[in-house]
Amino acid sequence: MTNIYFPDEEISRNDIFFVCYMIERVARRLHQRNRYVVNQIGRKSLEHLVSVANVLHAENPLAVEKDWIETYQLSEGTFHVDRVDPELVTKIPGPLQMGKVYERLIHDTKKPGESEVDGIIRVYNHEICDVIDNYNCSAYYEPSYVIARAYYEGGF
Repeated sequence: MTNIYFPDEEISRNDIFFVCYMIERVARRLHQRNRYVVNQIGRKSLEHLVSVANVLHAENPLAVEKDWIETYQLSEGTFHVDRVDPELVTKIPGPLQMGKVYERLIHDTKKPGESEVDGIIRVYNHEICDVIDNYNCSAYYEPSYVIARAYYEGGF
């Protein structure tokens, strides 16, 4: 995919990583699932965000969160990633770690001719995300090729 503002510039994996990281941050702040954030933002706005990611990553993440919440009219939910069994989970993965997990999954499952934005929408709307975001299991911790295989097979 090329940058919508600078057609000579390709979207990088770091741009996708940043957007995935921010999706995770916003979803956690609002107690929503990641797919809610992705679907509320929508394809056209995701194209914009991916295209300006190389600039936004220099901004304060809290300010970017606030801007996304206001701009895309995102609302509070009831999903809490931190509600885990303390017997099973001693440390919840952070937004950076989960942003990387999702960036890799988008890259590893990219279809021929598919844009990165289409990959973001496809992956975040797949049922495998419910398993990856359940920190009582170790799905998020698996190597990226295992997560990609689980994506294709419909489960771990």
